[in-house]
Amino acid sequence: MDPVIRPAQPADCLAIASIYNHYITNTTVTFEEQPVSAAEIESRVAVVQFASLPWLVAEVDGAVAGYAYAVKWKATREAYRFAVEASVYVAAGFTGGGIGTSLYEELLNRLRAMKMHVVIGGVALPNPASVALHERFGFVKVAHFKETGYKFNRWIDVGYWQLLLVGPTDS
Repeated sequence: MDPVIRPAQPADCLAIASIYNHYITNTTVTFEEQPVSAAEIESRVAVVQFASLPWLVAEVDGAVAGYAYAVKWKATREAYRFAVEASVYVAAGFTGGGIGTSLYEELLNRLRAMKMHVVIGGVALPNPASVALHERFGFVKVAHFKETGYKFNRWIDVGYWQLLLVGPTDS
């Protein structure tokens, strides 16, 4: 399955919302608890793209099968301008087929081209698939916070993985 990876467009937002809402209502992968509308997703995509950061979709046979994006880490603090937090979501029917890997590879390539220095990935734990995806790209676990989120009547730990994209003198 070779997806077409491209920037998200407004027409993709209904599919993106559908993918994300599956994770909201069925998993602890995200700590949001209420489904989001396509209009809300369109607003989020616009904010990311206005910041000149990538929001990508993976298209398979004309359907959005997943998406990935990066947001500024602690956006209100200028000294963090070379740090981003990345997220990737794959539609339920497409998991395990390499979509997440393709999305993350393209996202990281674009972030390198932008001279971003560090990418941070937050993972609600346990989540062996997400941990494996991050570590496949060289992310290293740098933090583990106990019982940080509360969803579905239980406490959830959160881990953070970090990847340095460029050398210390490259930025």
